[in-house]
Order: sequence, then C-alpha cells, then structure tokens
Amino acid sequence: MAAQFGRRLRKGAATTAAAALAVAALSASQAPGVTNADTGRQANAGASTSAAGEGGAAGGATGNSPYYTDLPPLNSPNPSASPTASSSSIGTAVSRGAAEAGIPATVLDAYQRAEAELRASKPGCNLPWQLLAAIGKVESGQARGGDVDAEGNTLHRILGPELDGNGFALIKDTDGGKYDGNSQYDQAVGPMQFIPSTWAWAGRDGNGDGVKDPNNVYDAALAAGHYLCRNGWDLSVQADMNSAILSYNNSQDYLNLVLSWYEFYRKGTHSVPNGTGTVPSHRSGSGSGSGSHSGGSGGSTTSPSPGTPSTPGTPGTSTPHPGEPAPGTPSTPPSLPPTATDSVDHLEDAGTAELTATAGEAFAKRISTRAETKVGRTVAKVRVRFTIVGDTDTTFTGGENTATVVTDSKGVAVAPALQAGEKTGDFTIRASVVGRTVKGVDYAATVTARAADTLARTSDTALTCTPGAEFADQVQVKATYKGAVAGKVAATATLIKSADDPSTADKGPYFKDADGNAVRTLTGLQTDANGLLTLPKLYADDTTGTFLLRITTTGGATLTVELTVAAADTSPSPSPTASASASASASASPSVTVTP
Repeated sequence: MAAQFGRRLRKGAATTAAAALAVAALSASQAPGVTNADTGRQANAGASTSAAGEGGAAGGATGNSPYYTDLPPLNSPNPSASPTASSSSIGTAVSRGAAEAGIPATVLDAYQRAEAELRASKPGCNLPWQLLAAIGKVESGQARGGDVDAEGNTLHRILGPELDGNGFALIKDTDGGKYDGNSQYDQAVGPMQFIPSTWAWAGRDGNGDGVKDPNNVYDAALAAGHYLCRNGWDLSVQADMNSAILSYNNSQDYLNLVLSWYEFYRKGTHSVPNGTGTVPSHRSGSGSGSGSHSGGSGGSTTSPSPGTPSTPGTPGTSTPHPGEPAPGTPSTPPSLPPTATDSVDHLEDAGTAELTATAGEAFAKRISTRAETKVGRTVAKVRVRFTIVGDTDTTFTGGENTATVVTDSKGVAVAPALQAGEKTGDFTIRASVVGRTVKGVDYAATVTARAADTLARTSDTALTCTPGAEFADQVQVKATYKGAVAGKVAATATLIKSADDPSTADKGPYFKDADGNAVRTLTGLQTDANGLLTLPKLYADDTTGTFLLRITTTGGATLTVELTVAAADTSPSPSPTASASASASASASPSVTVTP
C-alpha cells in the first residue's frame, strides 16, 4: 500500500515540495497511540471477512472500502504551528486553497447536529464535529460536494465497490439489497460509507423523520458519531481518537489522512451552498489515482452516462468512472438551479400566541413561522425545522423533539401541536431553515403545574377519637378543577393551631412517619388519576378538644376538616334488672280510687 501511494504521489504531485515530504515520511509516519502492528492495515485482495456484531464489522464501519486520498491544502484557512497535518499525512496534495474549507450547508448542519446530540447523550465522548467532517471528506467528498436535498437525502446514491473479494474484502450480502441494491455482495453506502451489516446496528435517525437511512447525511452523521463514541472512548484523548478512527477503517494510511483533514477543519471552515463543495479526485484502491473497481468509495453514483464506451487506461494512468473527473483534474461541480431555500433571508413569527400548558396537557396554541426574503417577500416550499430546546420532557405530537414542516403558499410553516410532559418550567422551541444558516426564531414556552380549585370530602362521617387512640376513619378528599377531575395535583396536609393561626400545631392529632414518630405536616402528596387523595391514619395524643386539619393543593384549593378528641362517656346506664322490677311492681299494684 505504501508503495502504491508513493507511485501516485510521485506522478500527481512531483513538483509539490510538501507532497514529496509526505512520501518521504510515509514509511516512518506513525500517529500517536498506535503500535507498529497497526501500520498499514488494509483489507487485502481476496481476504475473506464477515459481518460482526456491535463493536465493529470486519474491516470497520466501511468494510475497508476505498476512500478519497486527497490531502488538505498546503496553506490552511488559518495557519498554525501544529505539525500534525503535514507530518502524518499521505495522499495527493490539493491546491484549491481556502475553497477546501467550505462545507456544504446541509452537510455541515448534519455534523454539528450530531455533535450536539452526542454532547447530550454521551458527554464523556467529547466528539468534535470536525472529526465527522474529516471522515465525511475522506469517505465521500462531503456527499459529493453537497449533492443532497435540504432534508439531507443524497440526490444520487453513493456506493462503494462490491465487496466480492476481488481486490477488496469479501462480505456477502447481509441486507437483501435493501440499502445497496445488491443481493449478492455488500457495498458501502451513503455519505459516511457504512456497510449494511454495520448499519443494521449502528444506524440512527438523525433528522427525526422516523427512518434510519444511510443515504441521509443527518442519519449517517449521527450514526458515525455514535460509532466513534463506542467502547468508552474519550475523543479528547489522542490515543482514543486514533482507536476510534481505526475502528472506522482499519488502515494507518486512513488514520493519518483523517487526522490531516481534522486539523485542517479545526483551523477554520465555512458554509457553502449545497452542490458547490469541492469534490476530491483521487482514491485508494488497486490502481493509482481512482480505484480500478467500478463504483469506488464516494465516487460512483447510480446514474452513469448510458452508451458511453469505456476507454482502456494506459499504463501508469487510471480510467475515471462515469460522471467522475479524471484523476488529478480539479473537480468542477455542476451548477445547480437555485431553490426556494436559497432565497430565504430570515424567519419571522407569523402570529404565534402565548405558549402555555398545564403538565400532561396539550398546548392549545401552535407555532406559526414565516420564511421571508431580504425584502420581506414570503417564500413557499421551504423546509423549516422546529427543535425543542431546554430541560423539558415536552414533545411534539408523536413523541419527537424535532419536527420539519414545509412552508405553504403564504410562506408559513405551522409546527405540530405540543404535548406537555410532567416537568414544569420554561423552555424554547427554535425554528430554523433546513439547509441554510439564516436568522431563525426562538419561541418561549411554559409548562405549569397541575392545579385544583376545589376540594371536598368523599364522606360526611364525623371524625372522632378518644385520647391516645387511633381515628377509625381516614380522611379522603376529591380534587376538581373547573368541575373536572384534577388528577396528579400536588397537595399538602397540615394540622394547624386554629382557623386564625395556620401554623403547625404542637399538640393534638398527628400522623406517623416511617419510624413511628409524630408528624403534623405532610408534603409531597398527590391526587391520583381520579382526583382522589387518601391521607394516612390519624392518631390522638392525650389532649382533648376540637382540632383542624387543613389540606391545600397547587392552584389554591383549600379544605379544613374538623377532628374531635373526647374522653369516653363514663356515666352509668340504667340497670336492666331494676327497670324490669319497677315495671313489674307497677303492674302488680292494684288501682286505688279515693272517693269523698
């Protein structure tokens, strides 16, 4: 492999001093943290490999498919003293200058969104989006210069060669041709060149459309991020970053090249319109220049020019694939017609009302956003992405935290309804244009706690007890709000001193805590789904009298319940025997009538 690259470098960049240095350094270059045993590992011609489970398919994510080998420009956008890019790079140097720093807008957005998602889900990984950009450059030339639509779908399929063991690894079909259209052998697929067997477990839905598609740059970038964050790797540690890159494509040459582009992008990048990015022209493979296998990594599409005979290559040269520039020839991407998205200058609110809802309830209002040109004209058929931001479990209908909507004939996109979760507080919904970096709109939203405005006892039984005993009945109340059941409402129960003094009583009835100690205030209570709240058992101390239990809820509902502690009635009852005797005596006495 080293000799192969050396021949290509001497041919393609003989007059470039840096390229000559790269060739000279090739045999000795070694990235930090990699052992000599790793050097130059590549899928061998005819090598038999098979798909593996999570942790990496044979040959990494790509099956060691060919990749673009063009080097970053000799002068980076913001030169620095870092020697990494020059000392550990192999490939063909390019001379397009700062243009190479331009990354197509949708592709760049996909990398940055993947970094943000991994920052939240795997913060210990410390994934930089520039690493995804470096791999995307090497694997597919940033999706063939941004040949994607605003949703991130590739306009032409990007396929690697058949992994049939003929010059490449042997990986027989694992997906029935679902992703690569090949039911005999696997091929690397999409902007990040995943082989189907790896995509089966590593695939992700990065654009929130419910589908995991390796041909979508949002899905592919997020999947690549998760793939690189396996095994507890911390990518801020050079050795871990090297291991992660080698797991993607097990080649020292590949590692050095990716690190070169990573350093280049770290020194400065900018967004360019989709379809206008530069496309590399040299690939690894069995021949110099472009690979000799039809459909090489990142280069082939499924739409070659029909009827064009192939021209055999001359010795020392390579034959370009249909639709590809000849090796060594600067790539000029085709001019794409402007789209509606290209004319958008900013987003404006389109009359969205205040966004508030009670926990667990649907928001009554929906967000409306309008796409406008610089002079204020509305723009139809523009994709607007709504993203929920902040510490909240509120989602759009369907359970997603992102939603993409196309503007109507009036330039307005109406977001799906919001469904409040259980977390209360403020959060933000951010509206942005898919595929463009323009001024968006942030919408403030609030979830308030569930509330009740009325409390009532479910029984009218008097609550009485003797000193030192247990109340026979437990207190149960029902909460309602505007006449409807108020479920999951927070409540507090307190035994108070008097109607005029709501402070906690220091004597009289009490509840018991888990240790059996007397407590007279209960917090953290909540009504059930039917609005019912049953309090724990009440006990009486030795104090007699009438006492008050006050129950309050979120929303202001209050109920005061009377509790009576009285000594048992000890007055004697009439003796049944004496009563019976008196009655019998009265009956036996003769009636005496006195007459004058």
